[in-house]
Amino acid sequence: MKRAVVATAVGNATEWFDFGIYSYLAVTIGQVFFPEMHGPLQLVYTFATFAVAFIVRPFGGMFFGMLGDRLGRKKILSITLVMMALATLSIGLIPSYASIGATAPILLLIARMVQGFSTGGEYSGAMTFVAESTPDKRRGFLASGLEVGTLTGFIAGSGIVTLLSAILGPENMLAWGWRIPFFIAGPIGLIGLYLRNHLEETPAFEALEKANKKNEPGSIKDIFVYHWRSLLIAFIIVFFYNVVDYMILSYMPSHLTAVLGYGQTRGLLLILVVMLIMIPIVLTVGYVSDRIGNLRIIRGGLLGLIFLSIPAFLFIGSGHAWLVFLGLIILAICLACLLGTMPSLLPSLFFTEVRYGALAITYNISASLFGGTTPLIVAWLINVTGNRMVPAYYLVATCLIGVVATYFVKETAGRPLRGSPPAVEEKHEIQEILEEPAEALWWQEEKNKIDKKTEGSDG
Repeated sequence: MKRAVVATAVGNATEWFDFGIYSYLAVTIGQVFFPEMHGPLQLVYTFATFAVAFIVRPFGGMFFGMLGDRLGRKKILSITLVMMALATLSIGLIPSYASIGATAPILLLIARMVQGFSTGGEYSGAMTFVAESTPDKRRGFLASGLEVGTLTGFIAGSGIVTLLSAILGPENMLAWGWRIPFFIAGPIGLIGLYLRNHLEETPAFEALEKANKKNEPGSIKDIFVYHWRSLLIAFIIVFFYNVVDYMILSYMPSHLTAVLGYGQTRGLLLILVVMLIMIPIVLTVGYVSDRIGNLRIIRGGLLGLIFLSIPAFLFIGSGHAWLVFLGLIILAICLACLLGTMPSLLPSLFFTEVRYGALAITYNISASLFGGTTPLIVAWLINVTGNRMVPAYYLVATCLIGVVATYFVKETAGRPLRGSPPAVEEKHEIQEILEEPAEALWWQEEKNKIDKKTEGSDG
C-alpha cells in the first residue's frame, strides 16, 4: 500500500515537473519561439502551444485507458512515464526561432502533443492505481499523496527555474539556460520508471481478472451507453477542478510576470513558497475527508473561491509583497480543498471493469476543453479587455457551477469502491463489515441496473 502510493506519487511528480517547467518558463519560451510577438500577446501564443497539446489528450486517454482496463494499470503507467520524459527532453534540444525560423515552434508543438498524449493516460491511471491499492477508511489521506507528488513536481520545476534565473540572469536564461530544466527530465523519468516497474498490480484489478478470466472490459460504446450518468458527473467535476488547478498553478506565475510586471525570479519565488505551504494542507484535507467526507470539503473550497477570489486578486494586484502573498495563500487553501479530495473521489465514480478507461476519457475531454485552455482564455481576455481582474471573475463563475454539481454526487469516503468488496487495513474492521453487509456492497443495486441493461441489449 505505502509502496504503491510513493511510487505513483513520484511518477506523478515526474509528469508534473515536465508540465510545470513549461508553465514557469512560459515568458522565456515565448521570447525564444515567438520573438515577433510582444507583451501579453506573446504570452497568448505561448499558452496557445500549451493548450493545443490538450487536443490530443483525450485520444491518449481513450487509448491508454482502455488498455489499462484490459492489460492492467501498472504496465500503462510505465509507458506513459517514458513517453512524457522523452518528449520533455526533446523540447530542450529544439533550436530557437532565430536559428531555424518557423520550424522551431512547429517542433515545439509536436513535442507538446506527445506530452499531451501520454498525460492522457497518466493522471487518470495514477488516481485509479492509488484508489485501488488503499483501504477504504484511509483512501482520502493516502490518495492525497498523489497530489503531494503533483505539487512536488511543480515545486521542483519552479525551484530549478528560479535558481537558474537568479544564477544565470535574464540574458543567459534566454540564450541557453532555459534548456537545462528540460534536460533534467530524462534522468528523473528513469527514476520514476524504476519505481513503477517494482510495483504489484492493484488488488481490485487482480480480483477482477480472477472473477473474469477472459478479462473483457467494456468498450468505449458501452461506457457511454451504460455509465453516462457517472461520465457526466465526472465531466463537470473535472471541469471546475481543472480550471481552479490550472489557473493557480499554471497561469499565475506568468500573470505575475507578464501582466502585473513582477520580476520573473520574484514571481516564481512567491509561487514556490505557496506550494510548499500547500503540501501539509493537502495531506490534512485528505486525512479529514476520511472522517467527514469529501463533499463537505469540496463545497467549502468552492464557496471560499466564490467569496474570496475577487479580494484575493485585488491583493495580488496591489503591488505590496505581503498582500500579494496573502492573496496567493487564500487561493492556495481553497485549491488544497480540491487537491486533497479529488484523487479519492473521481475513481469512486466508476466500476472496476471500466474505471481506468471511463475516468481517462471523461477526465481528459473535460481537462482539454476547460483546464488546458484556462491560461489561454484568461490571457486572451485580459489582452482584449485590459481588465486584470478577469481571472477572479472566471473562478467565481466556474465555482458556482461546481457547487451545484456536488449535489448530484454520492458520498463515497470510507466506503468500498464501486464494483469492489471492502478493503480493510486492520482485522477488527472485518467484524464491522459483517454487521452491515448491505453497506459493504452499497453499489450492488446500481450494478444490477447496469447489468440488466447490458443483458437486455445483448438479448
